[in-house]
Amino acid sequence: MPHAPQVTLLEIAPTDPRAVICLEQYYAELAARFERGFDVSLSADPEAADMMPPRGCFLIALQGQTLLGCVGLKGTDYGYAEVKRLWVSPEARGLGLARRLMAALESRAMELGHTLLRLDSNSILTEAIAMYRKWQWDEIPRFNDDPYPDVFFEKHLTSPR
Repeated sequence: MPHAPQVTLLEIAPTDPRAVICLEQYYAELAARFERGFDVSLSADPEAADMMPPRGCFLIALQGQTLLGCVGLKGTDYGYAEVKRLWVSPEARGLGLARRLMAALESRAMELGHTLLRLDSNSILTEAIAMYRKWQWDEIPRFNDDPYPDVFFEKHLTSPR
């Protein structure tokens, strides 16, 4: 019996059509879950250049040609980089893919010279909030004026010993 293709993580530009498809699915899910919907034009959407080396990166997860998830790292000029747009396809949830994407992103962040990461989320995304807490992200005060998030985290990265 043939087995399913292995999941591959790939770094691509956030403007790549595969990234755009992932982001559109992410935005559609937010629009469905948020009481007042989600409009990316009202969000503090990162510039593509901030999510490409040397400032940041954008990762997708693929199984064969099937897009399973994404996450971006936005470089800033404020002494930290931001984790943006972590999304896993509903069909791939429960497989540890979000953790795998975040681990790869943290490793890539350190390669790019980032040692402090921040992220924002919305309290309606209870499973995301629980994951960040489980993964030792520290809750912090608001650090941006994006209208959608209401929960904020940061994590200091250290090299594995």
